[in-house]
Amino acid sequence: MKKFLVLGILFVLPLVAYLFFASGVHNFAKLPVLNDQVLDVNVLKSSTNQEATFKDNITVLGFLGKDMYNKQGNAFNLNQKIYKKNHQFKDFQFVMILPIGSENAAKDLLEELDDIADVSGWKFLFSTPEKIKMLFNSLETPHTLDANLATNFVFIIDKDGNLRGRDGSVKDDNSKTYGYDASSVADLANVMTDDVKVILAEYRLALKKYKADRNSK
Repeated sequence: MKKFLVLGILFVLPLVAYLFFASGVHNFAKLPVLNDQVLDVNVLKSSTNQEATFKDNITVLGFLGKDMYNKQGNAFNLNQKIYKKNHQFKDFQFVMILPIGSENAAKDLLEELDDIADVSGWKFLFSTPEKIKMLFNSLETPHTLDANLATNFVFIIDKDGNLRGRDGSVKDDNSKTYGYDASSVADLANVMTDDVKVILAEYRLALKKYKADRNSK
């Protein structure tokens, strides 16, 4: 009996350890802060009077641009791969930035997304090109807006308004990730899904610790 127990330990423990680490290095660490000087999205003062802020929210920030129909696929990818899986987290929001004049197109898109999932966590803000560029430039990423004020990349902003991503410090992953390509299902499924889980887990653990500390007093 002892022999089988020893053999079991020798074979099972390495397997458990492997599964633990193979499930993703990023699942067991905080998502690095890449920029702590991002402007709050409330600087836009949207034309529809819809308000949004990074403060106390975990935000997926995107720039759909004035030719939004060319970015609809990105929105559907995000809705399917990221939003649907996490929208029940009450402080999780999607904020999409568009130029003034795109209001009707955004309304049509929101109605289509609503057929797939509750879209109460989606917010569309409309502003001038100057303010949109100002917000985007404050991210300080290697990505750029195109002539339509759009980009395929979306960004994770934490509750303190910091840009989160990968800083290249993880073993076997020395590339920095400032944003996630919403036109690529593979990038969303293999990279962004993991990073969103990390930051949500980070805040869940912080909340549990806060409640535990209060109960212990």
